[in-house]
Amino acid sequence: MTIQTRRERERAERERLIVNAARELAEAEGWDAVTTRRLAAEIEYSQPVLYSHFKGKGAIMAAVAVQGCADLAAELRAARTAARGTRESLAAVARTYTSFARRRPALYDAMFTHLVDLPFATPEAPPALWDAFDQLRLVVEPIAAEGDDTGLLTETFWAALHGLATLTRSGRLPEDGHERRLDLLVRHFTGE
Repeated sequence: MTIQTRRERERAERERLIVNAARELAEAEGWDAVTTRRLAAEIEYSQPVLYSHFKGKGAIMAAVAVQGCADLAAELRAARTAARGTRESLAAVARTYTSFARRRPALYDAMFTHLVDLPFATPEAPPALWDAFDQLRLVVEPIAAEGDDTGLLTETFWAALHGLATLTRSGRLPEDGHERRLDLLVRHFTGE
């Protein structure tokens, strides 16, 4: 192993440490608690070390968002592939998506609520963002009518899931109607 290889591995490990500490702190205390000073103390490195990896809190949140999209994509893929049939796949992905948002609120906020410097829906978007979107697209594609723009239909399904997750979490929609709302959404999307 060369010195350069070891340094690259150590740098990647520090980045993982920073991102994981930010995720854990945000989940425990919210994003307001995540500061470079606090992260430096948590990981036992100086603030200049953090700045050698990330420009600031926004860049750390973007890295957390990418990691979160990879996690979401994995969960959506597992739900999609375990389900049988078009309606069941759509329903499983819808439940998994809203469950992810409920279980990981700070992570979800970094991914889809807070302003982060990430290109969405462009060729420059990180692969994890595309993978998460593709898991939604793969369950929407079979229900698209001839002539439908599958991308727009997927964005509409995603927007509905995001709205349900966000409004339920904020208490604007009662939790006890969540499953019925998901069923209604799936039935209308599948035309049943």
